[in-house]
Parts: sequence; C-alpha cells; structure tokens
Amino acid sequence: MTDSYLTNTNHPFMVIVRKEVTDIVKSWRFIILIAIILLTCMGSLYTALTNIAASIKPDDPNSSFLFLKLFTVSDGSLPSFLVFISFLGPLLGIALGFDSINSEQNKGTLSRILSQPIHRDYLINAKFLSALLVIGALLFALGFLVMGFGLRAIGIPPTAGEFMRIVFFLFLALVYIAFWLNLSILFSILFKQAATSALACIAVWLFFSVFYSMIINLIGKAISPNEMATEAQVISYQRFMLDLMRIAPSELFNEATTTLLMPSVRSIGPLSMEQVSGAIPSPLSLGQSLLVVWPQLTGMIAATVICFGLSYVSFMRREVRSR
Repeated sequence: MTDSYLTNTNHPFMVIVRKEVTDIVKSWRFIILIAIILLTCMGSLYTALTNIAASIKPDDPNSSFLFLKLFTVSDGSLPSFLVFISFLGPLLGIALGFDSINSEQNKGTLSRILSQPIHRDYLINAKFLSALLVIGALLFALGFLVMGFGLRAIGIPPTAGEFMRIVFFLFLALVYIAFWLNLSILFSILFKQAATSALACIAVWLFFSVFYSMIINLIGKAISPNEMATEAQVISYQRFMLDLMRIAPSELFNEATTTLLMPSVRSIGPLSMEQVSGAIPSPLSLGQSLLVVWPQLTGMIAATVICFGLSYVSFMRREVRSR
C-alpha cells in the first residue's frame, strides 16, 4: 500500500516540493517581494491605527467591530490592508509562477527531472503546491502580524467572530492569489520565453484591473434604460451589469472580502423598495455573511480549478526533449 504524498516526507513528490520551496524562499525575487510587501503592510497598518478613532461613528453599525477596521480603514494617503492585498496579491502570484516551467526547459533541467523514475504530474503539482504554501504562510503571517500590532496598540482583543472573519478573509485572499498563480503557470507552459509569459500575465491583470471596468461602463451607457423604465427593468439592468462585472476575479474578491470585513453589508446586489422597506440596519452573523459571499467564493475556486486543469493537461501533453 503506497504512502500518502503529505505523510511520507521521503516521497518523491514531497522531495520536489521541499526543493521548490527552498528555491523560492532563497531567490532574490522573493526577497525583494517580501521587502515591498512588508513595507506596504506596515504603511497600511500605520494608516489604520492613526485613523481608527476617527472612523468610529455613533450611527455606524460596524463600530462595534473595531478589530476589523485594522484591515479596512484608510485616510486616502495609503491604501488599506484590504486594497493592498487586492493590488499586490496578483503580482505575487504572477511573480512566483510565470517562469516555473519554461525556465526549467530553457536551462535543460526539465528533461533531466522527468528522466528520473517519478510520475510526470509530480512536477506540475509540486510547482503549484510549493508556491501556494509559501504564499499561504506569507499571507497568514501578515494577517496575524497586523492583528498582533493592533492588539498591542488598541489593547482590546478581537472577539471570536472577528478572528474567524479575518481567517476567512485570509483564506479568500489565498484563493484569489492562487488563481493568478495558476494562470501564470499556464502561460509558463504555453510560452517558451519567461518574458513573454510574464507580459501575458501582466496584460491579463491590467485588463481586468483597469480596462475591463471601462468597457463595462461603455456597454452600460449603451444599453441603459430610459427614464420611463419600470423598477423591474432597472433592477434587471443593474443585475445584468453586476453579472458582467463579476467576470473579473478582482470584483469577486472585492465583494467577498468587503462583506466579510464589514458585517453591516447585508446584500451585494440590487434590491427593490419592497425588500429594503422596514429593514433594520444591523450587522450579520458570520454564518450569514458566508452565505452572502458563497457564490463569489465558489466562482473564485472554480476559476482557480479551471486554470489548474488547463495547466495540468497542457503540461501532460507537452513534448519535452533533452538538449
């Protein structure tokens, strides 16, 4: 009976994973990324701590969730931790995956590895798992670092609900970055040159981050209902535009994390007057917030799995010749 990948440390798969993790951690690329991310994180934390008192308002239903404000508060000069993750997260995933396969082939090491008595899919699986482990450790370390500094500065420990919301937020961020990691690995398989795959990944990221919303706004202006439209037509139009925006992974991530870190958000879609009339503005429980963001989480996981499946199939069908 064969041992499991994760329980047997001498298994060839785990040997490759350890080797890949070591290469990532010791690389200058990762050290530079760590420095940039730490500086940005400390700046976001400083901004949150200096403006957290001004963000507490008597009529704000989120005022009781003081610890969550460490991740969302900003004065505009520096981004909040939430914005910082949504911006730098894709770049981290792209940086760790854009040359994972083509660099091995260009150096001639890919054929040497695959000539060993190991399964071919061990390599692609280890590439993804090792980068995901490094990203996950980095994300949770940053999240707990923010909580630790916040606890020392504020002096108020987080409640169990706040702690779990932060953990789920970090998990969502990991899934979001995993999508970009898988996309970069896919491009590293499709393109022979690392520079080409890096440019392709950055082009996709820029398209969804900058240009996609512009295109959707142009479409929205072209098909917007007139002033005589009924309430049902307006709601249908808004839902259609929202569905178009949710094609972008960043939109799914922003909707999900905003709902988790701001418990007062009760819906992320258009509502009719009958639905909002009589509603009492009160925060949702963690379970209710998770139900609201479940479609977004499912969409991000599905996109990640699709990218990984395409990478897996492309790599298994790839012809590897020794130089």
